[in-house]
Amino acid sequence: MRTAVVRVGVDSAGELAPAQLTDGMARLRESAAAADVEVVENNLVGLPPQRREVELLIAGDDAAELERIAVALCANAFGTVPVPGVLTFISRGTDDDAHGVLAGFGLAGDVERTAGDDGWDVVHVTLRKSDLERVPESRVHTALEASLNCEVHIRTI
Repeated sequence: MRTAVVRVGVDSAGELAPAQLTDGMARLRESAAAADVEVVENNLVGLPPQRREVELLIAGDDAAELERIAVALCANAFGTVPVPGVLTFISRGTDDDAHGVLAGFGLAGDVERTAGDDGWDVVHVTLRKSDLERVPESRVHTALEASLNCEVHIRTI
């Protein structure tokens, strides 16, 4: 399963006092741990209001659901109306990451990993030709190589 970094603005208006931000982070860490969500440490008190954003690491693939979970955790912890920020996925170079990249383009395909002659992984991805008519192969290839950090070969059927 993939891991998302979900960013949530918790006090963009600058209404919370330093003690409220500190207490909110403590509540967030506690409720996040109970929900199997990791909170990335940062110093909200030291940030300007427009940058008072928390980052949560949440396992899953459904971006909308992950965002909903993060916003709910932040609302309960800070008592504000959190604003969802950018959601990205951490890549560990796994086959799940390859499938996630494909899903991001609206594609599905087979992923096979082999060892190359030099011992490094080579990932072979099989896609339908019709899918590559709407998404350029070069974009898919570049995204896969960046995510997997290995050689990628795309085959079409």
